[in-house]
Amino acid sequence: MVEEERKYEVDGGFAVPDLAGCVPDGGRLVAVPAAKLTATYHDTPDLRLARAGVSLRHRVGDDEPWTVKLPADAPGVRHEISRPGKRSKLPAELAWLVTAYSRGAELTPAATVRTVRQVLEVRDADDALLVELADDAVSVLDGKTVRSTFREIEVEFKTGDRELLDRVETELVAAGATAGGFTPKHVRALGAAAAGPADLAAVEPLPAEPAAADVVTRAIRDGIARILAHDPLVRLHAPVGDDDTAVHQMRVGCRRLRSDLRTFRALVDSDWAAPLREEVKWLAGVLGGARDAEVLRARLRRTAAADPLAPLPSAAVDRIDATLADRHGTALAEVDAALRSDRYVALVEMLVRAAREPQLTGAAVGPATEVLPRLVAKPWRRLAYGGSGVDGAADLMLDAPDERWHAVRINGKKARYAVDAVAPVVGGGAAKLARALSKVQNLLGEHQDAAVAADTWREIAAGHPDDHELAVTAGRLVERERAAIRAARADFAVAWGRATTKQRTKWLP
Repeated sequence: MVEEERKYEVDGGFAVPDLAGCVPDGGRLVAVPAAKLTATYHDTPDLRLARAGVSLRHRVGDDEPWTVKLPADAPGVRHEISRPGKRSKLPAELAWLVTAYSRGAELTPAATVRTVRQVLEVRDADDALLVELADDAVSVLDGKTVRSTFREIEVEFKTGDRELLDRVETELVAAGATAGGFTPKHVRALGAAAAGPADLAAVEPLPAEPAAADVVTRAIRDGIARILAHDPLVRLHAPVGDDDTAVHQMRVGCRRLRSDLRTFRALVDSDWAAPLREEVKWLAGVLGGARDAEVLRARLRRTAAADPLAPLPSAAVDRIDATLADRHGTALAEVDAALRSDRYVALVEMLVRAAREPQLTGAAVGPATEVLPRLVAKPWRRLAYGGSGVDGAADLMLDAPDERWHAVRINGKKARYAVDAVAPVVGGGAAKLARALSKVQNLLGEHQDAAVAADTWREIAAGHPDDHELAVTAGRLVERERAAIRAARADFAVAWGRATTKQRTKWLP
């Protein structure tokens, strides 16, 4: 579940204003009787969770008293996962869920807070809960002794129009509440140590005139952040959007990190980078099976529905999907096993250290605009002109085997990642080239997905030789995939021509 809320600091004399003006026509305000909540937060001895914006608590009285809250993409938005369990035993599943933050360190009680909560609900004409305002009087406990107290207001979005949050905020601020940073209760309770920087170094904006080291460091940190941010969501087998998954994003993080370490290898210590690339390659490989199954299952439904005038037998499509679902389940189990392994915990530790202190060479001190273009030129040349038995993009023939198109796709991905990494510094043509390569890569990706799908439909049909309806359905699917391949090839020359215009490539030496 995703939780979206805003917090406000108030003093002891603050009075919650009349929110009648925020209630939609036909709606009502509902005052809920006050409740007493006692929550115990668990963390590592050095408060790794709190410093990373993560909480793991047991709260007396909740139906599912154990809850993990994980940071999401925006302030005040968090992923919330709750489970049942006794207060005396931390659920192993939740301890495993926060591995990317705890890195295997022991989790023990770190803070206990008691909250007297008064809730005011804003409901619409259908009695649907739109916004919940919680007025919390908080006591920080040391055993049975109250160590400190504070008061805060939480306003949580439930359903409906998010502009309602703004209207409620206007009323609260007018009444004297202070809108500010999002500071969880346990962080306030634990004090300055919990408010310190996270162990994972943040991805900082580049300076006005960056050195090559600044760009390389940012690229490394960005890839690592993408990997670790999606770790808990991969464990939950959770989506991250309508057309995206955590497995995909974590794998992209692996690929980008490996690509950046390769592109900038002249600027990073080789003895430091080699084991990091090798371990990230292992993780990407583990994720690959699950990602491939995701892509195939989504593609099956899309290809089957591509021609509404020639529908495919739904039962046969379902049988194909059942085979893919079994493969998907097996692949996810392999991912889970890898994320439970000591090897993965060691990799997380390696990634955190790598983000904190990338080991760069003396060549990285030069100006980014002078040092980086010539490094990016190498993967660009491999894409454009080929080498080592791989065609260049300009040499691809419409009737070339699928394998040759796939080889160019691999070089295209490397070139695109390299250009993406330097575009914020080089600007102009580099940014335009990055956008053009994205379109080239989309076509090559569509080509490869269709080719793999066609092979998969044939393979599944071959495994059921007596299922004639399945065989015919698979054959029709294959024809649609081959049509998609022909379309991608036909559009490729134009997309490649746009990517190679002088205004997009003149910055490359």
